[in-house]
Amino acid sequence: MRRRELLQGFVGLLIGSAAMKSNADTVQPLKKSDADWKKTLPPERYAILFEEDTERSGTSPLNHEKRQGTFICAACYLPLFPSDKKFESGTGWPSFFDVIPGHVATKRDFKLILPRTEYHCARCGGHQGHVFEDGPQPTGLRYCNNGLALEFVPQGKDLPPLRS
Repeated sequence: MRRRELLQGFVGLLIGSAAMKSNADTVQPLKKSDADWKKTLPPERYAILFEEDTERSGTSPLNHEKRQGTFICAACYLPLFPSDKKFESGTGWPSFFDVIPGHVATKRDFKLILPRTEYHCARCGGHQGHVFEDGPQPTGLRYCNNGLALEFVPQGKDLPPLRS
């Protein structure tokens, strides 16, 4: 099986498992081919979302986004973070201390030898970033996100329909 198909299967398992919070929304996995995602997304977004690349620190305009609203997956448009969960981490990437329940799935990542927790959009499997245990209270978590993996929708503007 290709890596993408394995990831989609993994996300599907997580959505139905106890690994998600008990009050989680029900998110139906989106099955879309790599070729379709490549047609839909600019190359730099595709590389981050579906090849688990990382953008350079300090390059995202979302680092400076302070308005009320919602941060959504740049691939499928699933809402991932409300703006009131964003904080300045000093890392150069948009950071959040909590997610919309059930909208992200996690897995262990050993790419840098030491284990990290990688998180993805629970709907499309798009790679968002890594979560660390050095964030502010009340969760103590820091979801360190690639800005290109997100879009911001200001409060008062309608969220786009989920991509199919």
